[in-house]
Amino acid sequence: MQLREMELDLVRILQKDARISTEDLGKMLQVPAKEIEEAVEKLEKANILVRYSSIVDWSKVDGHEGVTAMIDVKVVPKRGVGFDEVAHRIYRYKEVKSVYLMSGAYDLSVTVEGRSMHEVATFVSEKLSTLDSVLSTTTHFQLKKYKHDGTIFGDHGEDRRIVVSP
Repeated sequence: MQLREMELDLVRILQKDARISTEDLGKMLQVPAKEIEEAVEKLEKANILVRYSSIVDWSKVDGHEGVTAMIDVKVVPKRGVGFDEVAHRIYRYKEVKSVYLMSGAYDLSVTVEGRSMHEVATFVSEKLSTLDSVLSTTTHFQLKKYKHDGTIFGDHGEDRRIVVSP
């Protein structure tokens, strides 16, 4: 779908912060708020704006640390459907947060979340590795999150920018 320049700008703004009001978006893009509402509705119907979500730093919430693992998966693609069928089977598991087709040594990159390393290991050994198309897996556990989707986590030290005031 071809988007107008205003719609592209709107998508870029909402990707960074979906909580901006339509009035503020209208001011930023120099169009009426009604036009913003219509554009958002159009983008949602076209599945360009798919979901609005928050980024949460779970490491700051006691009892909710959890474990995230990135799993490289080597698979045998099936004739006629390629990697799509096995990717579909994998992303249907509740533990799986994302699946990407990759170039390089492995075919799929799978992100899995669990309450413990044991829970993730059990998922890999009992569910993922047992799929008939899966040849091998390599699991990488996240130890610390520094930046995600452009958001920096943790304490960054003091702000070193020069203060500018009128």
